[in-house]
Amino acid sequence: MRLSRGGLLPEQAYRSMQARELGRAFGLAVAERAVRKRFPDRILSTVDAEPVLLAGFARSKGLPNLGARPRPDYFIEAWRPGAPSRLFAVTVNGNHQVAGKRTGTTDRTSYNQLARGSERAENFQLADWNDVPCLMLSTELLAPDGITVHALRARGAGSLPPRPATGRGSADERPRKANPPYANAVRVPAADGRVGRVQDVMAHVGAASQLALAGGGKHIAWYLTEDQGGKHYEIDTFAGSDSVHDAEHHFGATRYVGTDQVFRLGGVWVEAFSGLEADLFELLTAHQVEEYRRQAYRLRGELQRSCGEQWQAVSFGDGSVLAIRIVPQPAVTDAPPAPPGRSGTDAAR
Repeated sequence: MRLSRGGLLPEQAYRSMQARELGRAFGLAVAERAVRKRFPDRILSTVDAEPVLLAGFARSKGLPNLGARPRPDYFIEAWRPGAPSRLFAVTVNGNHQVAGKRTGTTDRTSYNQLARGSERAENFQLADWNDVPCLMLSTELLAPDGITVHALRARGAGSLPPRPATGRGSADERPRKANPPYANAVRVPAADGRVGRVQDVMAHVGAASQLALAGGGKHIAWYLTEDQGGKHYEIDTFAGSDSVHDAEHHFGATRYVGTDQVFRLGGVWVEAFSGLEADLFELLTAHQVEEYRRQAYRLRGELQRSCGEQWQAVSFGDGSVLAIRIVPQPAVTDAPPAPPGRSGTDAAR
């Protein structure tokens, strides 16, 4: 056995992982804020692009995958029940470069990341060419003025037609495997309602993501095809291998159900809880996506956002919550009790 390159250079491997994870976090935060500012009357659904594209462009041989095709990292859908949705393709990157005054343009890591991000984002075309707006972001974690997020925008309409509220053609139908015809390996024709199919896939992947946040387990499988990894969620899970839906907490008067994890940070035990408002969770487990969206939109701005005294940090979404708190530890005595028949001094020796 030999150490991998990451094992030989652990610091470099850690920095790469940090740049990747924090680049996603800061990039998505900026992208969502920009879209939310433009569409303040809508709810945002941010989903990984891979399960969306696997629904129609998965390779048929071996495990379903997209190969080396350039593609966006995420999609953001700004939606409102009964209205056309707006779709955005997003790429996110991060780096640790300290760019000074003498750093040339071609040597700037962020600029190179934005260029590669543009290739990935614009390789996705829906209906008409250049119709989907793109957001490309690169985060400098060691910028001289603190963390800096560079952003580029490609304009476009990105409009998805509204779906029927119920019945055939709505998101309440179970997804089926389909490989739509396309040209040049990227373009999805707008004819025959195929753009609407993309919107259905977005709704299903968004619902699956919300259930995963709450430890939905087998309920997630209903929303995904085999190519999207639906079989992974058909097996039984337990706390040692996956998130389990077995926790609930109240924030204000609102009851949230979901899953929790306990981990240690520098010797401090931390609990994280993630979940959904209880009624919204029940709608998703009953496969009522359209009603879920109507209720989530109706509750927008009405749910209490009080974290109370038990939680140190709470992030509220549209019907979802992520909360973190320090787990109190029992007091530790200075010395263990002496065994029977021996004095405390002898035990200490």
